[in-house]
Amino acid sequence: MSFNDNVQLDPNQVQDRRGMGTGVKVGGGIGGGLVLLVALLLGINPNMLGGLTDGGTAGQSQGTAPACTTGADADKRLDCRITGTVNSLNAFWPGYLKQYNVQYPRPKAVIFSGGTNTGCGAATSEVGPFYCPTDTTAYFDPGFFQELVDRFGSSGGPLAQEYVVAHEFGHHIQNLLGDLKRAQQDPKGPESGSVRTELQADCYAGLWAKYASTTPDPRTGQPYLEPLTQQDVNDALSAAASVGDDRIQKAATGRVSPEGWTHGSSEERQRWFSRGYQSGDIKQCDTFSAATL
Repeated sequence: MSFNDNVQLDPNQVQDRRGMGTGVKVGGGIGGGLVLLVALLLGINPNMLGGLTDGGTAGQSQGTAPACTTGADADKRLDCRITGTVNSLNAFWPGYLKQYNVQYPRPKAVIFSGGTNTGCGAATSEVGPFYCPTDTTAYFDPGFFQELVDRFGSSGGPLAQEYVVAHEFGHHIQNLLGDLKRAQQDPKGPESGSVRTELQADCYAGLWAKYASTTPDPRTGQPYLEPLTQQDVNDALSAAASVGDDRIQKAATGRVSPEGWTHGSSEERQRWFSRGYQSGDIKQCDTFSAATL
C-alpha cells in the first residue's frame, strides 16, 4: 500500500535510537538469536527473554528521523514507511474507538538497531518487533523486515511491512481494552490465550487496513494511503503466513509441535487478518470467544 506523495508525516511520533549503543549483550550467538526470534517474533513482552539477554545501560539518548516529512519519503525509505504507518494508525484508532466510548492514549514508537532499553527490560534485534505494555511503546528494528523476506519467505511489499507495525499497535489496543494480560495467563498451545491474543492483533491490523486509505492526515485532510490493490492484500497475507508458528517451527526444527505455539498457524494468522480487513468491525475480532481459530 503506497502513501500519497504529498501527505505530511509527523516524525515526532517516532523516536529514532539507531546508532546509540545500550550495552546489551546477545546470548547464544546465531543459535540463541534464532531461539529468541522464534519465541518472540511479533511478540508482546521481552521479559520472556529470561537469561538470554543481559541488562543494558540507562540514560539512552534519542531523536527523530528528520528526513521523513512526506508520503513520498515513506514510499522510498523503510524507516519513513514505519513513521508514516505509525501516523496513520494514530489517526485511525482514536475516532474508531470513540464510538465504543474508549479513549486512545497515543502509544510511543521507537526505531532501533542492535539493542535498546525498554520498560520491559533490555531487548535486542533478535526479538523482532514487539510491544511493551509497561511503557506503552512499540519497538521496531528495520533490519527485521529483510529477515522476514530472507529467512521466513515473506513478500517484501509495503503492506507486508505496514502489517507488522499495525499488528504491534493492535497489542496497544488490547492493552487499552484489558485483553493483553490474557497472553501470559495462558502462554502456550494451539488454543491458548497467547495464540488468541496474537490472532486478535492480526485482526486489528486487518481492521486498520480496511480504513487506511480513507483515514486522513489531520493537517491536510488528505488520506495517508492510496487504495489497496489485490497485490497489497497478498503481501500482507504473505507476511502473516511467514510468521505462523507452524512455519517457523518447521524451518527451525523440521517438525511442527502445536503444544508449543504462541502465535498461531500461518493459516490462522491469514484468516484473522482477513476477518478484520473484510468486516471492518472490531466485534468480529473476538478471538477469545471463538470456538475455533
